[in-house]
Amino acid sequence: MSVYDEVEIEDMDFDSTTKIFYYPCPCGDRFQITLEQIKNRFDIAQCPSCSLQIRVIFDENSFELYSKQQ
Repeated sequence: MSVYDEVEIEDMDFDSTTKIFYYPCPCGDRFQITLEQIKNRFDIAQCPSCSLQIRVIFDENSFELYSKQQ
């Protein structure tokens, strides 16, 4: 699987209401990956408007910090 880029989770925006991480896509939309996907060690964020994907770089403690946000 080919990825457009690799992005640190800290560089992504997090919506604590929807529990989704976002990152700008060159097409104008945003890559997105859910907190649940991160917890399950899924590391590919997809853009809903185009075929680009990014790999999200995180460690095991990363998602715990976001899990506590309400």
